[in-house]
Amino acid sequence: MFVCLVAVCVVCLWTGFINVRMRLEIRSLCLQLAELEQGSHMELTVLSRQKALLTLCRAMNRVLAFRDRTHVQYEASQKQMQRNITSLAHDIRTPLTGACGYLQLAQECPEPEKQDHYLQCAGSRLKELEEMLEEMFLYTKLTSEEFTLSRKRLQVSPLLGDCLLGMYGAFQEKGVSPQVDFEVEGFTIQGDAEALRRVFLNLIQNALVHGTGGIAITQRGDCLIFENPVENTEGLNLDLIFERFYKGDTARRKGSSGLGLYIVRELTHRMGGDVHVELEAGNLRITLCFPAAKHNSHQ
Repeated sequence: MFVCLVAVCVVCLWTGFINVRMRLEIRSLCLQLAELEQGSHMELTVLSRQKALLTLCRAMNRVLAFRDRTHVQYEASQKQMQRNITSLAHDIRTPLTGACGYLQLAQECPEPEKQDHYLQCAGSRLKELEEMLEEMFLYTKLTSEEFTLSRKRLQVSPLLGDCLLGMYGAFQEKGVSPQVDFEVEGFTIQGDAEALRRVFLNLIQNALVHGTGGIAITQRGDCLIFENPVENTEGLNLDLIFERFYKGDTARRKGSSGLGLYIVRELTHRMGGDVHVELEAGNLRITLCFPAAKHNSHQ
């Protein structure tokens, strides 16, 4: 009987010791969590070797590590957003300020010929602004998961011809001509006409604004290749060229919002195609491939 009583006392003492130690460990964890609330980035620790408490501590550290990573990513995205907003504000202000300046000159100038010239320049700046706003509006639509494109069979050559004809003034101003070479005259794809038109216009505009010469457009198999010479090849990062708001031109030339090639990639992907870029011998080559148009190779 005495032995049993001693055994019960020992068990009770051991249980009490374990309970007190557990309470102390929990209190220590609470104190550590309080320090984390004050901005500390330490890792939670426990002295106990009890499996349940160790498992709890590791789980809490994983949650805290995930929180820290999420917070860092959020701060980085916020800073990037601020930079993007600043960049867009600058891009919008540039043509708007230019247009206002030319309109003021037109109002103050008594000579009709100069007035017409100033008004044309103001119209050109407003056209740049309109195109940038259209890209920004399309960008907001592309960020929505609900935005979809209808696909139907499209003949590419006439649509591309319309885009080139619409840019005739820009080609004439730069003193260059586009070169077009289709191995299949009736080349077709499954896509959306307006989306494909925007892709073509953005690629042509990119070549005219950032290139140093004309543009060559070639169709081979199921792919369309847009190629143009560029001057500042060292400033181009091909890994980022299709990212939103990317600008390889640090001089911030006119007519660029940094969204053009991002929109090209997104619209091409949504039409079931793919796009990739290469830089060879000073020429920037952007290739659009449409797997759904395999029947073209047999025409």
